[in-house]
Amino acid sequence: MFRRVVYIVMLLTAMTIYVMQRFSLPLPFLINNYVNDLLCLPLLLGAMTFLIRRLKKDNSFQFSIGFVIFLACYYSFYFEYYLPKVNPRYTADWIDVILYFSGGFIFFFSEKHKNTRLS
Repeated sequence: MFRRVVYIVMLLTAMTIYVMQRFSLPLPFLINNYVNDLLCLPLLLGAMTFLIRRLKKDNSFQFSIGFVIFLACYYSFYFEYYLPKVNPRYTADWIDVILYFSGGFIFFFSEKHKNTRLS
């Protein structure tokens, strides 16, 4: 139950920031530029884990650390290297790369800790 509440709060936070940005409402610098990058992989991996667990009917399914690193590398490359080169709307920021990896590792180790407690 607690985990669902955390995911809902993260999702509402990300959506609120996105909507405020779309309406050009002022946000503090750190929130405007970095919070959604930190929340990106935990939200994506959480949704993917939820769907895979339901489809496979396997509540113990967990992504490997290799997959989490791959996904963080993919997002870092795509959003911080490729897109800024082909679309002027995007800018490269190495702090975002750190945040993608941090969010991925936070998700992975919190899931690992949860599964360890349940075993």
